[in-house]
Amino acid sequence: MTTSRADEAVRVVRADKGSLLVAPADAGEPTRVTLDRDGLAELDGTRAVPTVGDWVEVDDGQVRAIRPRTSALVRDSAGETSREQVLAANVDVVLVVEHLDPDPDLGRVERMLTLAWRSGARPVVVLTKADLVPDPEGTARDVAQAAIAVDVHAVSATTGGGLEPLRALLTPGTTLVVVGPSGAGKSTLVNALAGAEVMSTGERREVDGRGRHTTTHRELVAMPGGAVLIDTPGIRGVGVVADEEALDATFADVAELVGRCRFADCHHTGEPGCAVADALADGRLTQRRYDSYLKLAREAAYQARRSDAHLRAQEKARWKRLTKDNRAGRVRP
Repeated sequence: MTTSRADEAVRVVRADKGSLLVAPADAGEPTRVTLDRDGLAELDGTRAVPTVGDWVEVDDGQVRAIRPRTSALVRDSAGETSREQVLAANVDVVLVVEHLDPDPDLGRVERMLTLAWRSGARPVVVLTKADLVPDPEGTARDVAQAAIAVDVHAVSATTGGGLEPLRALLTPGTTLVVVGPSGAGKSTLVNALAGAEVMSTGERREVDGRGRHTTTHRELVAMPGGAVLIDTPGIRGVGVVADEEALDATFADVAELVGRCRFADCHHTGEPGCAVADALADGRLTQRRYDSYLKLAREAAYQARRSDAHLRAQEKARWKRLTKDNRAGRVRP
């Protein structure tokens, strides 16, 4: 479990610019510690930004190192840079939260599941506001077709309905993270699981069901039973940082069809013996799901290419700087 290094480090409860709020493993009083001027710390031989859920080593009130992460929920950053953002570290369960009212966005669920599978944690889909729709279980079954091998739960944080399977996840030493769009009721869900108002909530707009960004930062919250949960701000757009394994986990049905095509390099655009085309033709695979798969695969491939170019440029700049410093007699370690 993620507590294996707790006797040697403190855990990041909240990350702010230039400093962290950290707490010991025994859930003692949190304290504020600082970062270096770049906001970075050593991690696996490189420099990284500490995030909520990290175990960090502190010396004289300053973070010196980040312990190796057992898992990391990563998104592509906004904008044209190739920098990745770690949303949470050392997570065991990712709760992918989507609202039932208005209707759930299956493409968004698939996107969040891909991030969850990539993290190394276990994804669980939570469909909120079950009390506002006539057939929540029927919709949950529809969502389950897009969430292969993933538990899907329709819940109402307001009435408490359907929360027992989620409470069963709150076992000692388990870390959960909640991800989803604004207005999905993530903070309300966290409060219901905590049995107290630990996160502020806001009213949703009736015109489109969206809520205000009541959670403006990521924060680790203690849960009953010894678990901890990380709430996150609503995410409108999530850049995919994925690999083939994560995509194949989210789209296991598509991956299985691809593997059955007659030709290994089949482009699924009219080649003979194409299992994908056959499944689209007879309805076993919907065009919406296949389009979602193609979109995420393209995004993941583009991000990987962009990241490689960025890393090459970074390495070139580092060696150029080292050479310059060496010539000037001030070699850096």
